[in-house]
Amino acid sequence: MVTVEEIRVKYPGAEAWQMGDSPELASELADLIKKRIKTASCGSFASYQQEQSAPRLGSYNIILDGQNVPVCVTRLVSMRLVRFCDITEAFARKEGEGDLSLEYWQKEHQRFFTSEGHFSEDMELIAEEFEVTEVL
Repeated sequence: MVTVEEIRVKYPGAEAWQMGDSPELASELADLIKKRIKTASCGSFASYQQEQSAPRLGSYNIILDGQNVPVCVTRLVSMRLVRFCDITEAFARKEGEGDLSLEYWQKEHQRFFTSEGHFSEDMELIAEEFEVTEVL
C-alpha cells in the first residue's frame, strides 16, 4: 500500500483528506470518486475562509477512505461561488451521490450543513469540480 508521503513525492503540496462526516461515508465517497462517478463537491464559503490553506485551481488532493487509506489523486479544475438555492440539477448529478437528483442533493447537504452548525437557503458555497489523475 502506498503512503501519503510517497504520493506527495509525485504531487508536491497535495493535501490529503476524507470527504463526508463519517468513516462509512468517506469510504463510499472515495469509491465514487475513484470510479469517476463523483466529479464535484462543495463546502460552505464560511468554512473555506477559516481554512489555513484554501484550495487553488490546478491543485492536487489525495482522497482517503474511511480508514485513512489513499484511494486516488484528484486535480481541482473548477471553483465557483454559488448560493445553496442556486445549485443546479447538473451540479447535483456531478456530485454523484444517491439517486443523482437535485432533491437528494438538497436533503443531504441541508443535513450536513445543519450538523456543522449553519444552514440557510441563501448560504454561499464553493462549488468545486475535479478530475481523477491517478487511482492508487
